[in-house]
Amino acid sequence: MASLATRSDIDSMSFELIDSASLPGDPHDPLKAEEALLARAAAGHAVAHIWDAPASLIVPRSYQRYAPLADARDAFARRGCPVWLRLSGGGLVPQGPGILNLSLAYPVRAPMGALSEGVYEHLCKIVADALNTLGVLTHWQAVEGSFCDGRFNLAWGPGGEARKIAGTAQYWRRVPHDDAAQPLYAVLAHAVLLVDADPIEINERANAFEAMIGSGRRYEEMKIVTVAQALAYECFSIPADLRDRVRAALVERVKEASVPGQQAEQ
Repeated sequence: MASLATRSDIDSMSFELIDSASLPGDPHDPLKAEEALLARAAAGHAVAHIWDAPASLIVPRSYQRYAPLADARDAFARRGCPVWLRLSGGGLVPQGPGILNLSLAYPVRAPMGALSEGVYEHLCKIVADALNTLGVLTHWQAVEGSFCDGRFNLAWGPGGEARKIAGTAQYWRRVPHDDAAQPLYAVLAHAVLLVDADPIEINERANAFEAMIGSGRRYEEMKIVTVAQALAYECFSIPADLRDRVRAALVERVKEASVPGQQAEQ
């Protein structure tokens, strides 16, 4: 049984940054990394992991309903593009050069899903604040036609012209402990940020996989934007070390962040 973290303990938590080398198994397999992060959260820790991966695709386990999935995964693996399964819901997410990920895992003492919007807003604010320091202003909204669309995308640009610059997802897991009257969960919140990836290539790769499994989904290049593109559109120069600057900005915002407040009561 997990040790019982008090509400005040959780409220005062800050995030410990961990690197891929400290996680077991294949560092590019998100399921293994997610399990390791959730285990730390279940043990009462708040951790943050900033990572990238070679060219690959990540899909939710719900994609197992498509009969051609296994054959499609084999075909893409032979092309040098593995397709991984993840715990959270949503849709397909491309990975590869120019894409940066932020994963947060922490304990939550509240009924399941009671803080789901707060979890998303907390994650979005960290990423949005990091981008703001670089001159890229964002907000959260759905962007129809983008991969893994949801109302807590981070978007750049006004209203109907907005383009997705980051996507988010979350997953909750019940943590067994001695006080069943006070539910305890390990929460995983994840953001995928397009830094300077090639929008044409990632959309083509995503669309090819969706076509192979017969999902009927198709994504549009003009519905996404990278940090580099947003800077160029705003007439800012694009630094040669943009990826390093984005990573450093995320690290600073994570260091300043605390675990989302446990407002919900049983």
